[in-house]
Order: sequence, then C-alpha cells, then structure tokens
Amino acid sequence: MKQPLLKRIKRELEHEGAILDIYSDYMELPDGKIEKWDYVEHRKGAAAVVPVLPDGRILMVRQYRNALERFTLEIPAGARDSKTEPTMECAARELEEETGYRCENLEFLISLRTTVAFCNELVDVYAARELIPAHQHLDEGEFIDLEPHTLEELCALIYQGVIQDAKTVAAVMAYKNKYGL
Repeated sequence: MKQPLLKRIKRELEHEGAILDIYSDYMELPDGKIEKWDYVEHRKGAAAVVPVLPDGRILMVRQYRNALERFTLEIPAGARDSKTEPTMECAARELEEETGYRCENLEFLISLRTTVAFCNELVDVYAARELIPAHQHLDEGEFIDLEPHTLEELCALIYQGVIQDAKTVAAVMAYKNKYGL
C-alpha cells in the first residue's frame, strides 16, 4: 500500500531545554491542508540497563518523577553525555552511578523509541549479568533507592499497572524472552 505524502513546511523552536527541545511543526497533509504538530527532540538519546544480581534478582531504582508526581520503579537509565557517546558506555556509566555496580560484559538487549507520536527519543537497553561491586555516585539532585526484585515480581507489577515506565516494561519483557526465564 502506498503511503500518503506528508510534507513539513516549517519547524519553529518553541522552547530550548537542557536535554529536550520543543518545536511546532507545520505539516502539509495529503489533502493539502496545513496542520500544526508538536515535536520534541531529545538531543542526545539515552541508554538503560537491566542489572541482574548473582541470585537472579534484578536491581531496580525507585525515584521521584515530576511528570507523574510520584515515585516510580525503573531500570537504571540516563541520557548520553553527547550524541556521539556509544550507548554501551552510557549504560555502563549509569549502572555504576545509580546502583554502585559495574559490569565488564554488557549485552545488547533492545532498542526503543519511547513516544513515536511526538518525540524522537531513542533508548538502547543492555543486560548486565555479571555485576561487580563498585561505588554508587549519584548526580547532584538525584535521589534513588535500590530494590532487588525477582523477574516474576516485576512481571506481576507490570501486569498490575504498578510499573508503567515504557523502557522498563519493554526491557523486563525482552530480558524474560531472551533468557527464557
């Protein structure tokens, strides 16, 4: 089936943030009408990691998320330092910063586009299965509690609607599928 032609007429910067820029896109639709669409550009991209403890439990982070006005349970993640930083390096850094563990053999798990309707954010997710104790060093203003959970507990929390973070849901399910647990 042939895709209808859409054309961006112009893009206007509405807000420049620390990691996000917000634009208004003016799109010409196949019927010739012009429509204004929101577009959010994530300037750097991100990486995340599923940290697996020696006993098989997954080490999760609990942190406050302003957009939801509540604490969430998530896998460790963060923005790349630059658009060219390899996501594996970012995942390794975030693992150590947020959990106090490192891993010398991160395994690629999945690539995600978090909200394709209006944002270009890309998150590469890795599994860290041979954790080495290191030192947690949170970013300024970052407050995280660590919680180990079994894969079964995490799946139950997903199906109960407790865990709603898209990268975490996708990562947990991908990990479960890949490793046949």
